[in-house]
Amino acid sequence: MLHWGYDEHNGPARWKEVFPVANGDRQSPIDIKTEETKYDPALPPISPNYDPTSAKVILNNGHSTSVEFDDTENKSVLRGGPLTGSYRLRQIHFHWGASDDIGSEHAVDGKKYAAELHVVHWNSDKYSTFVEAARQRDGLAVMAVFLKIGECNSQLKKITDRLDTIRAKGKQALFTNFDPSCLLPHSLDYWTYLGSLTVPPLLESVIWIILREPISVSSEQLAKFRSLLCTAEGEAACCMLRNYRPPQPLKGREVRRN
Repeated sequence: MLHWGYDEHNGPARWKEVFPVANGDRQSPIDIKTEETKYDPALPPISPNYDPTSAKVILNNGHSTSVEFDDTENKSVLRGGPLTGSYRLRQIHFHWGASDDIGSEHAVDGKKYAAELHVVHWNSDKYSTFVEAARQRDGLAVMAVFLKIGECNSQLKKITDRLDTIRAKGKQALFTNFDPSCLLPHSLDYWTYLGSLTVPPLLESVIWIILREPISVSSEQLAKFRSLLCTAEGEAACCMLRNYRPPQPLKGREVRRN
């Protein structure tokens, strides 16, 4: 079995060997060509409603760092936009690159941002668990936020200050009283399209909501992400320098904007 990662021997170019859906018709991320997006007046605003008490832990899974939320009930949900019903918050995680000029997964008119935040939700109106929802075409909703180099982000600091405690793969620490909407930009205008998870198993079950306005991150904060290890304690240390998948072919899909 391929232990997938982001290196030459196990990176995105080889995922299709184990996950044939990597060549599917609705893979993510994509390069958003703004001139080709379609304005849809019927798209309502998105409405995130998160309860800070649902945050549980911050962890290093060897591929990224994530904050996991209690999703046993509808405490924290995303509604509106292209979604029908309530999508329950599961986790947030980050993608970044080896240098400050490339690291986002989605691109906009060929341009990459420094990093990208994914806020992952599942359709709790129709399905009973995240695992079940992840196999359905309308099962997941991921809100993406671009990070651009600028001022130190005081809200993001709550996360970057904790990364030292989970440096090695498999580490986790308590992380409570956190509302991810503090990481959202002022404007919640978005693009939306039907896509997939950007990590194996690359399931084609994601309604993507990509916020058009980026948030800021400082070079020092980004460096803290790169100092995380994709190796466990006791193994030869290997830093997580990059963890993004390149854009995938659009294959006739429509990208709408509100």
